[in-house]
Amino acid sequence: MSEKVFKQAGHLKEGNYMIVDGEPCKIKAIEKSKPGKHGAAKCRITVFGLFDDRKRQFLGPAGTDVEVPIVERSNAQVVAITDDQVQIMDMKSYEMISVKKPEDMADLQNGQAVEYLRYGDQATLVRTR
Repeated sequence: MSEKVFKQAGHLKEGNYMIVDGEPCKIKAIEKSKPGKHGAAKCRITVFGLFDDRKRQFLGPAGTDVEVPIVERSNAQVVAITDDQVQIMDMKSYEMISVKKPEDMADLQNGQAVEYLRYGDQATLVRTR
């Protein structure tokens, strides 16, 4: 089970993470409305999935508790590269992880240091070091 905490939607900021539709996502934009005469303040949060890069929306009261994933950021070394997969080795635990090769990292080479994000059993490359 992946670790997560709960925070109120009104306390989140751009760049934070939250879970929408069961997927961990990064917050790109937040719009907050003011409370009216008969209602609470609302939040419209636009997020993009960390692992599938799909755009999603969350709309709800600012006081609603939302799930915030605890995403691990770590360093690794590229071990093997295939057509669409990259096998990396974590530099601390020496664990082997297979991730999808990003389109913007076409110049990856064996032995290169990379930074990656991990949540549960999913991982993605962020950048080269």
